[in-house]
Amino acid sequence: MLPKKGEHGSMVQQSKREYLAAILKRYLGAGRLYKQRILDEFCKICGYHRKHAIRLLNGRTGPRRRKPGRPPRYGEAERKALEVIWLTANRPCSKRLKAAVPIWLPHYERQEGALPVSVRQNLLTISARSLDRLLKPVRRRHGTRGRCGTRPGSLLKQQIPIRTEHADIHAPGMMEADTVAHCGASLAGNFVWSLTLTDIFSGWTTLRAVWNKGYEGIRAAIEDMEASLPFCLTGFHSDNGGEFLNHHLIRYFDERHLPVSFSRGRPYHKDDTAHVEQKNYTHVRLLLGYSRMEDPALIPAINELYRAWELFNNLFCPSLKLVKKEKIGSRYRKQYDAPQTPYHRLMASPDLPEPLKTHITELFCNHNPFTLRRYIDHLQEKIIHQLR
Repeated sequence: MLPKKGEHGSMVQQSKREYLAAILKRYLGAGRLYKQRILDEFCKICGYHRKHAIRLLNGRTGPRRRKPGRPPRYGEAERKALEVIWLTANRPCSKRLKAAVPIWLPHYERQEGALPVSVRQNLLTISARSLDRLLKPVRRRHGTRGRCGTRPGSLLKQQIPIRTEHADIHAPGMMEADTVAHCGASLAGNFVWSLTLTDIFSGWTTLRAVWNKGYEGIRAAIEDMEASLPFCLTGFHSDNGGEFLNHHLIRYFDERHLPVSFSRGRPYHKDDTAHVEQKNYTHVRLLLGYSRMEDPALIPAINELYRAWELFNNLFCPSLKLVKKEKIGSRYRKQYDAPQTPYHRLMASPDLPEPLKTHITELFCNHNPFTLRRYIDHLQEKIIHQLR
């Protein structure tokens, strides 16, 4: 008579259990050499994997033990708050995010509700490496250039001195300048340009949109940007573009009560204006992309967007600043300071007068980064609608 379905398998398992019970006492009382022989025989007869057989003989047949080591300290509550802050702050690296969390957390709690004390303490003390590990699934879930519009201005190269480094800059006021073309795939015709100024000491960045890049438009934009700066302009450093190397702009900086020093980088050396060059993506392309903008009516909306973007980045987004760079063999070793916002760097500077510090502190206290972000998104949608 044939066994019923499943009966043969049950009989085999029952035999294995009986065999295990028979050898278990002998195995537990044996020495190391004999344990090895008993284990070899057990695996051969029953067809078990060696590790599984060891667990059976040692009595570890129940649920698996937890992973060795300390239990996890951070959970979903911390990850949820960090995800909101990380996405709203434009996905900063873990070092910058660690510096941003204490700044953003009070605004997050006002918007989303108070966090438990333990979660708040964890967020304030979490390390950059732990942030990387905690946000790894978030980055996986949310997982992303154009033409150069610089044309050489050779008429005044001999009059404007070359400056290749800024290690001696220890006070705010020395600004690097650059332009970005919103030309799409062609530089032909008329279109919108963005002018960017970045303070070398603090990283404070201001932007304006101009139509083409003639002197009148550039000068008017620089005047407007100077009026919004929380410090006085003391130096102006640019590349060799014709929008900067001209008699009109030199006269604009010279004919004032306190003249502004004017310098330029070397041709084809973008690292001479590295502080502003790195803002071309984070402060311009990230907002407006690479589309062609050939409607001058867009300029007021873009400038409104830039003013909100300036407050958002300068007050609430920490950045890394290169402190030291040395060459060791064929490699460069770079050393950075602790991540800080441009606002905090200015507040720590002894060269900024107290009235100006009071002014930017009022800006910091009167703005909420989440509200600014929503306003920025609204302005972006408005510009996209106009482009259509």
